[in-house]
Amino acid sequence: MRKNLLATFALGLAAISAYSADSKSNGNPFLSAEEAERQLAGVSQIDTSASFWIWATNNNRRAGESDYVFRPGDNITIRATMKSNNDIYPYTVVAYRQYNKTGAKFYLPGNTSAVTDIFGRTPEQGFQITRLPEWNKQILVGAGGALVSSSVAVPNEPGMHTLVVQVRDYTGTRVVKSSYWKIAVVSEVENLPVNITTSRTLTSDKAYRVSGVTRVRGGATLTIEPGTVVIGAPGSQPASVLLITTAGRINAQGTRSQPIIMTSSQPLGSRQRGDWGGLTLLGKARVNDVSGSLPIEGVSDGDDGNYGGTDDGHDCGSLKYVRVEFAGALIRPNEESNSFTWGACGTASKSEYLQAHYGFDDSFEWFGGINDAKYLVGTYGADDYVDVQLGYRGRVQHGIFVANSDRSNRGIESDNYERDFAARPLGTPTMYNFSFIGSNAAGFDESDSPCLYFRRGSGGSFNNMLCFNWSTRTFGGANIADSIQPNIASGAFSATGILSWNNGTMAATPATNTFDSQVAADFRAHLRPAERLFVLANPLLRNPLEYSNPDLRGQIGSPIFRASWLQPPDDGFFDQWATWIGGIGDFDWTEEWATFIQEQDLKL
Repeated sequence: MRKNLLATFALGLAAISAYSADSKSNGNPFLSAEEAERQLAGVSQIDTSASFWIWATNNNRRAGESDYVFRPGDNITIRATMKSNNDIYPYTVVAYRQYNKTGAKFYLPGNTSAVTDIFGRTPEQGFQITRLPEWNKQILVGAGGALVSSSVAVPNEPGMHTLVVQVRDYTGTRVVKSSYWKIAVVSEVENLPVNITTSRTLTSDKAYRVSGVTRVRGGATLTIEPGTVVIGAPGSQPASVLLITTAGRINAQGTRSQPIIMTSSQPLGSRQRGDWGGLTLLGKARVNDVSGSLPIEGVSDGDDGNYGGTDDGHDCGSLKYVRVEFAGALIRPNEESNSFTWGACGTASKSEYLQAHYGFDDSFEWFGGINDAKYLVGTYGADDYVDVQLGYRGRVQHGIFVANSDRSNRGIESDNYERDFAARPLGTPTMYNFSFIGSNAAGFDESDSPCLYFRRGSGGSFNNMLCFNWSTRTFGGANIADSIQPNIASGAFSATGILSWNNGTMAATPATNTFDSQVAADFRAHLRPAERLFVLANPLLRNPLEYSNPDLRGQIGSPIFRASWLQPPDDGFFDQWATWIGGIGDFDWTEEWATFIQEQDLKL
């Protein structure tokens, strides 16, 4: 018998909590409020050491689509992994579905707008208090589930939905931790054409497939509604790329609750880096090649397929809350597309809250131009997370970049121009507040893969960077003496505020936590003065190496909060209130819209 999605979801979660309480509470299925209060006497604020994530798959999945995409009436399976990590605190568990198009929440199990816990108890009745379970890829609800074996139907409400499980304190008033999973309910999946020459809008009641290169050109603007899913087709010839040409524009502005997701058509657990190409924006700002205009890697030139010009104010479009997954397809030998590529985009272009997840080439790459970006997340990429060249002069702030045992290369790779180290305009990006978290595994295909790597005449200002557990040393590069030292002398290159710990300790020649071991010789004189704040100290992050559910905030006493770190300038772009080092302070701005779940943790 097919049951309602919401009620079935609640039954599964209720069974989890009852099981958990029964197995960890000396046979008592629940804790009373009085007992919970007694156990937490003297604890004024609770944080959990637990890690957990939920996800859903479509039992009616259609070939060439995505597990994010459902049609009304499709059957859904919901799974969960939870590691209590020795957390024995009592909690209240709340679960609900949110229909993001309207914001309406439907609390479980009653499927009502009235707030309840998963046992159907209201605040007036008193929430039921329990402890956390231990699950490993456990089916919670859906056909064949260990807890609920009946089929589960997707509601007939087009657009993006969020499944949410909240762990709250025992009073039920404060959210301690949440897990989210997004699904898109659509009427159909539409194939995008090779050329988009008139303005159009992609709506969230459909999903869209890119097979080969789709070019936005001819003065057209491509608008993408919040909560829309775009699917890349693996193996297409040419590789699937959404290309915004110099004569086109994109307006893709998702929201925290309704991110725009561009992903692979492969099933969960089988998706790979390079399944499709990615998102590329081309503009008419300056590059430092003598020709003034170049073809973007992997895409044929001609017409409006090149990038570069003299318009530093050019508008490539706006990106906000966009997630690009499993991109970076190989186009030709030594030419791959990136998850996000900007070629000569100008100051009118806007980019914030972007995630590159499992990219095969660079996560975020700039070829010249002067566009700014904020709030970037790069996870489990194979090559570099931030790559700049050809005279890029923009500003970037707030970045979190995580490499796991699947191996990545460099955190930042910065060039001026590989064919002319002294080319002008000189690449002088200004960057603040990045965290690079590694697994201490070797570089993916480059043995010299420092956290921060500068070469080929690199200029710029790199500030308040955290490098932890990276593959090789913290600070390195090439062509330093002949091409970067002049920029240091002129003030065109600087690095201030680097916090380093445990980088390269597993390399063939292990690096130690010393200045000389962590910094390339030609950079040492520049970084050694005390005012440069190159600090070797454990950052004391809360749980940085739980890759599918990391907590990158600092513990009490963490050096990321030292008062001596440089504050960014108040120039209308940078957030001067970011007084910490690294990409995140006390507030996790990645919550809900970004994902950190490793693909192997979804594989059955």
